[in-house]
Amino acid sequence: MFNEPAPANDYLLPRAEHLLRSYRLRTGRELVETSLSLRESAQCLYFAPFALLSHDNAPDPLFTYANLAAQAWFEMAWDEIVGLPSRLSAEPMAREARAQLLEKVAAHGFVDNYQGVRIAKSGRRFRIEHATIWNLADSAGSLIGQAAMFYRGKIPADPAE
Repeated sequence: MFNEPAPANDYLLPRAEHLLRSYRLRTGRELVETSLSLRESAQCLYFAPFALLSHDNAPDPLFTYANLAAQAWFEMAWDEIVGLPSRLSAEPMAREARAQLLEKVAAHGFVDNYQGVRIAKSGRRFRIEHATIWNLADSAGSLIGQAAMFYRGKIPADPAE
């Protein structure tokens, strides 16, 4: 898979470029300030206050990117989450609904205001809210996966939530 974003690899600048361009193309919005250089933007994505993840377009998609906020929510280091099947981010009973959501994103380009429950490495459940999920394309426009971003999530007060 990919090495963890760092100054030595320009914070995975090509991956960041796909995330930024695809988000702009699908939503008409920006993930970071547009006055930044691409390298600065890549660094901002990795250290952003919002969670940002992507997975590839394999039949059982694998995570290809997880910024520090996403790593914190899922309680996994880069080398634990990148390469993990993305379906494992949801509990087994929620995976069918998650798969239907991803099909909707594939058909429509993106979905806004998604909410759902995810599970961290420790088993802690948390709700993501106001998430945007979008199709991720390379510079030629070929579909290379999907990405998700959420600004906030909350830990349910009641485990049954």
